[in-house]
Formats: sequence, C-alpha cells, structure tokens
Amino acid sequence: MLPRIDSIKQMRTKLGITQKKLASMTGVSTSMINQIESGRSQPSYETAKKIFDNLATLEGKSSSHIAGDFCSKDIVKIKPNNTLHDAIKKMHKFSISQIPVFEGNDPLGVVSEDGIMKHLADVGESELKHAKILNTMDTVPPIVDYNTPANVLVPLIRYSKCILVSKKSKIVGIITASDTLKMME
Repeated sequence: MLPRIDSIKQMRTKLGITQKKLASMTGVSTSMINQIESGRSQPSYETAKKIFDNLATLEGKSSSHIAGDFCSKDIVKIKPNNTLHDAIKKMHKFSISQIPVFEGNDPLGVVSEDGIMKHLADVGESELKHAKILNTMDTVPPIVDYNTPANVLVPLIRYSKCILVSKKSKIVGIITASDTLKMME
C-alpha cells in the first residue's frame, strides 16, 4: 500500500525539489505533477508508485534511519466484531489512543479516540456497549515497508492515526505520533 496521494507535495517540498524535477525523475509531465498535488487528478497506481519510489530514494539519501528503527513491534490489535466498549478498555489498559483492527493477519481499519467520540456524538453513550468496531472504524492506516526512510514517516503521521509497518508482506509493527518524536532525539 502506498502513502496518501495528498502527501506528495509536502514530501517534495521538504526535499527541496521542484515539480519539474520530480516530473523528470518520474517520467510524467510537470503539468501532471501539478494536477496530482492540487487534487485535480488521480494518478494511476503505477505513476503513484514511481513518484513515491523516487521521493523515498531522495529521502533515503538524507536519512540513515528506517521505519523499522522506530516502530513498536508489539501491536495491540482488536477484532472487527469487538465492541467500542472493548476498544476503550484496551486503550485505557495500554495507554494508547488508537488500535488497528485486524481479522487474522489482515488489517481492516483503525479505531481511535477521535472516532469513538464522533460515534458517541452521533448515537449516544447507551450504544457504546453494543456498537461493533466493524461499523465504526476508520479506513486502514498507511502501510509502509520496514526499510522505508524515516523522513517519509512524519508527513504520513500528520494525516493518519498511525502507520503500519510490513516486512515481506506481513505487518510487523506500528508507528504512532509519539514514535515519530523518537526520531527527534
């Protein structure tokens, strides 16, 4: 899974490269990069992958740390048929603000404090014990490869609750905002 398309501009400007340079590296027109960054056009998967691969290569040159260095290997998970009440208990127990939702080894989404508060505002507290995670969870968080340069993580975490880390197509860790703060140390 690729990072969110709306992170391209931020990643590009952080690296200090122009749209023209990114277009040249990727093999698309400058106009196409402009349209993608402004949200007027959605790139094909292949084009998006080329863009992110080129950005990751550039970022890798400026960073020696990778996602695997910062991810928490012990992932607290919840199942889609659990209730929001179950999620809240886990959040309190582990002092976390979001929990990825898994069915077996497959990530299905994420439930967060913010999402629970929105649900409470919509249906009320009485539904908390019966509301299923499957019906209230947010979409699957971004998934990055274990070897993704750490510089890519900060823009991603700003737009998502967490980032899942995979190695050989298996989820092996999770990165939260507090994990990205470790990079500053």
